[in-house]
Amino acid sequence: MLKSNNIEVVYSDVILVLRGISLEVGEGQIVSLLGANGAGKSTTLKAISGLLLRENGAITRGNIEFDGVRLDQLKAEEITRMGIVQVLEGRRLFDHLTTEENLRTGALINGSRSEVKQLLAQVYEYFPPLQPLRNRTAGYLSGGEQQMVAIGRALMAKPRLMLLDEPSLGLAPLLVQDIFGIIDRINKESGVSILVVEQNANVALKSSEYAYVMENGRIVLDGPAEQLRENADIKEFYLGLTAVGERKSYRDVKHYKRRKRWLG
Repeated sequence: MLKSNNIEVVYSDVILVLRGISLEVGEGQIVSLLGANGAGKSTTLKAISGLLLRENGAITRGNIEFDGVRLDQLKAEEITRMGIVQVLEGRRLFDHLTTEENLRTGALINGSRSEVKQLLAQVYEYFPPLQPLRNRTAGYLSGGEQQMVAIGRALMAKPRLMLLDEPSLGLAPLLVQDIFGIIDRINKESGVSILVVEQNANVALKSSEYAYVMENGRIVLDGPAEQLRENADIKEFYLGLTAVGERKSYRDVKHYKRRKRWLG
């Protein structure tokens, strides 16, 4: 469905951020992209969704395909119309609009009045707490409620592939579980493929079928999510667990073996 082929991304013509990124998302899959801050995860999503130009970035090598169509030659609005919708890090709502007005903006590109009504009903089914808040100004919602609106707004655009950038950011652990539970439902019930960027490797790997690990603009590890959860490098470096189950912080990890590809 989605295939990134050895792409490189440069900002301001001089700053090389991504170095040979290759990844795939199959039809109906949830795929995770893991890594620390500054690894290049958000830039990877923006390369796919066409948002690099807003930040003076460009794909200088390689290509990205969606159902065989090259995305790296299209504008962001054209990519959205193809069914690829990104939920940006930090929610990015229109704070002065109500919850429902924010949701409706997601359907501006391709929704009739009757279809918008159906889409709203679907969003409220996935996110019941939003219905009584539909007339509340979005800027006064909690972080969890705002994340629900952000994902709901993306659903209003009828995505085939949803790009989620740090959906757990700033949320309490119980809310993180709720959000990922809804992401699983959307995937299973609506068939939407999902590429999710996360620092919370534990929760992301539980929801994903496949995962990639980024470090310094490169993919250093990839494989089936279930097997990556048992990988010693992942446990120690990304989950903070030693071989005996002791928890460690990232800064305490002394050695990390970089690998080009997960070999089992």
